[in-house]
Formats: sequence, structure tokens, C-alpha cells
Amino acid sequence: MTTTMVILLCLASFVVSGIIFAVIAFRVGISHRKKIAEAEIGSAEAEAQRILTDADKDAATRKKEALLEAKDEIHKLRSEADRDIKERRNEVSRQERRIMQKEESLDKKMDSLEKKEEKLNDKLKQADQKLEEAEIIKRSQIDNLERISGLTAEEAKAQLLASLEDDLVYEKAQKITAYEQQIKNECEDKAKELISLAISKLAAEQVSEATVSVVALPNDEMKGRIIGREGRNIRAIETLTGVDLIIDDTPEAITLSCFDPVRRELARLTLEKLISDGRIHPSRIEETVEKSRREIEHKIKTEGERAILETNVHGVHYEIVKLLGRLTYRTSYCQNVLNHSIEVAHLAGIMASELGVDATTARRAGLLHDIGKALNHEIEGSHVQIGVDVCRKFKESPAVLHAIEAHHNDVEPKTVIACLVQAADAISAARPAARRENLESFIKRLEKLEEIANSFDGVEKSFAIQAGREVRVMIKPEVIKDDKMVLVARDIVKRIENELNYPGQIKVNLIRESRAIEFAK
Repeated sequence: MTTTMVILLCLASFVVSGIIFAVIAFRVGISHRKKIAEAEIGSAEAEAQRILTDADKDAATRKKEALLEAKDEIHKLRSEADRDIKERRNEVSRQERRIMQKEESLDKKMDSLEKKEEKLNDKLKQADQKLEEAEIIKRSQIDNLERISGLTAEEAKAQLLASLEDDLVYEKAQKITAYEQQIKNECEDKAKELISLAISKLAAEQVSEATVSVVALPNDEMKGRIIGREGRNIRAIETLTGVDLIIDDTPEAITLSCFDPVRRELARLTLEKLISDGRIHPSRIEETVEKSRREIEHKIKTEGERAILETNVHGVHYEIVKLLGRLTYRTSYCQNVLNHSIEVAHLAGIMASELGVDATTARRAGLLHDIGKALNHEIEGSHVQIGVDVCRKFKESPAVLHAIEAHHNDVEPKTVIACLVQAADAISAARPAARRENLESFIKRLEKLEEIANSFDGVEKSFAIQAGREVRVMIKPEVIKDDKMVLVARDIVKRIENELNYPGQIKVNLIRESRAIEFAK
């Protein structure tokens, strides 16, 4: 054997010996640990047994204590229940005694009622006998009256009612006339006092405005420069502003034509700037139009704020302020709408203060009553409905909305403020030169007025006079008596109020005349 093999054998024997030693040591360790664990388990079982024993003893002790406490509680409850039962028995006894007393009292009352009922029955029998006797007497008297008068009961009743009806018609007409005259005198005096006070406090300097824009030129040569080569300048102006430029034979002037006053103002400012600057070509025109548009927007905002400050109305939405500013470029007939709205606000506020109602709300409603005119060419509908919708959108109060809706009688005014705004609007519109009415509509109104009066039975003919402020009605005397003329006049007035729109008031004058004509031969 070589030395290498000897070494290998030694190593192998050494490794085997180590493995055997490790196995023996491992088993000895396991056996030792098992003994320790068994000892600990035995100790734990003994401790658990001891704890269970102590728990049993403690539970038995507590059970006894609980039983004793329960017995004491049962004894107390039983004592209280006995006392309660005793008290309730006493109360039941008292109730029974009271019930017995009431039953005795009821028996006595029943006896008394039975006696009274017998007496009443006797009296009823006597009353029935007397009623029969009275009916017999009544029938005999009616027979005697019919025999004496020669009329039956129904005929006499009809004749009496007819007589009473004639008397009542006359008295009713008299009372209506008296009350109407009294109310008319009082209301006219008070209304004249309020209106004269409001007008005297607020005197408008000017109500009429021009509705046509004319731009003055330094010379006629400027017309050619504005038209430009092949008309390019005038086309640029018309395209950018939406306004028609009318260049005619009028010396040194150009007329601007457009339904929108804001566009017309934009074109006017643009032309004035171009004429002042002297440089007129498409690019310069575009710059000038944009600059003028910004100026107009700024002026619209400034005018709206001026109206708010002048009327002392606060808390208005900024969009409504812009719409108010746009009214400065809007005219109604010949009246500037913004100035008209400011005037209505002041008039309504003055009259509201005199009457003791909310002047702030009256001014607010007066200022906003025509706000729809700032949009009526952009949105369908009347300016009243547009104004109501706009103000409702921006959370205006119901009182303001109703005043706007009622200022042209689209709905019946139901508040004092609505009536004041309506009156202030009429006062402002009645300023000299504020309204112009064309001949055709004026004639139609007069014809309609006469047609309404002629439609009533008993009317011979009627005449509208004083520019439609009065209608004189000729009555047929054989058809309508004097006592019924007041009623006919009231009916004509109601028809006129329902079917016609007119400023101020119309006087209805009924004339009844009887003539007797004979000829001496």
C-alpha cells in the first residue's frame, strides 16, 4: 500500500467516527429535552388543577352571595307590590263610589228631562194647531185679496218686483254717480298733488334726440377718399361696422343708415377718426374700427355706472349695468331710453316717498323697466318679456319683476310700486316732443273709439273730439232713460279700457235730448 492510500483510509475512518459521534450526541440531546418537557407539562397540569379548584370555591361563594342578594331584592319587591296593590284597591273603591254618585245624579236628570220633554211635546202640539189655524186664516185673506184686487198672487208678486226693480235701478244709478264723483274728486286731487310734486322736483332739460347719424366732412374731396379706389375703402367700412354709408349730393356730409344704434355710433366714431387722421386705407380702417369699438364698450360701461350712481340703486349685477349702458344708444320714438329710464326711476322714487312705500325698490324698478330694449333686436319677444327674463336670470326681486311686467299692462298691476312705475313711465313719455304718432294710427284709434261707442244699443251716433281725448255719444231718448245713462257710460268706459291703448284718459260724454217739433199752418 502506498502512503496516499494510507492517508485516505485514515481520513475516511476519521469522518465515519465523527458522524457516529454526532448521531449519538443528537439522540442524547433529544432524550434530555424530552425529559425536561415532560417535567414542565406535569408542573403546568398541577397548576391548572389548582386554579380550577380555587375557581370552583370562588364560584360557590359568589353563588351564595348572589342568592342572598336575590332573596333580599325579592322581599323588597314583594313588599312594594303589596303596598301598590293596596293603594290601587283603595283608589278603585273611591272611583266606584264616585261612579255610583254620578249614576244617581244622572237618574235624577233623566227624570227631569223626561218631564220637560212631555211639556215640550204638549207645547209643540199646541203650536201645530196654531200654525194650522194661521194657515187657514192666511189662505182666506189671500182669497179675499185676490177677489178684491182682481190679481192672482203670482201676478201681484211680479208687479211688485217690477216696481221695486225700477226703483232700485234709479237709486243704484244715483248712488253710483255720487260715489264716482266723490272718489273721482278725491283721487284726482291726490294724484295731481303727487304728480305735480314729482314733476316739479325733476324737470327734464331735453327729451328729443336725433335718430339719424350724419358725419360732417371738411370738403367734398374727402368723399372720394372715403370711397377709395374702386370703392374698397367704403366697402371695408361697411363690412367691418355693418352700417350703410349714403353718399349723395348733400355737400360736405355723409349719412349713416343702420337699425342698430351701437353700430351706427361705431361707424360715426370711425369716420370722424379717419377724417381727422387723414390716412384712409383698409388696414387703417380696420385699426380705427377696433379702437372705436373699445371706446364704445368703455362708454357703455361708464354710462351704465353713471345711471346706477345717479339713481342711487345698489347691488345691480354687472351684466345689467352693461345692458343699461347700451340703452344710451337706443331711442324710443324721439326719447333716449337710458335718460327716460333714469327719469322714470326718479319720478317713481319721489312718488313712493310721498306715499310712504319703499322708494329704493320703486327707483330700482323704474330704472330697469325698459331693460329689455337693450336686447329686443337680438332675442325674440316683446321688450317687457325680455326685460322680465333678464332680471329674473340675475336674481332681481319679485316686486321689481312684477313692476317691469305690468308697466305696459301686459299683466294687471297688483302692487303700489307697479302702479307708480306705470305712472312715472306715462309722465316721462308725455314730455314735449317725447312721442310722435303717425297720422294713420291716429285715425285708426279715433275710428275704433267711435266704433266702440256706436256698438251699444240706444246710441244714435258718436263723435271723437279733442284728438281722441273725449268722445261725445248721442243717446236715443226713447230707448235709454236718464237713470240708465250712468250704467251705459260705465259699460262704454270698460270696453274702451279693454280694447284700446292710449296715453292719459278719455272722457266719455253721453248726451240725451228730447225735441218736440210742430208746424203752424
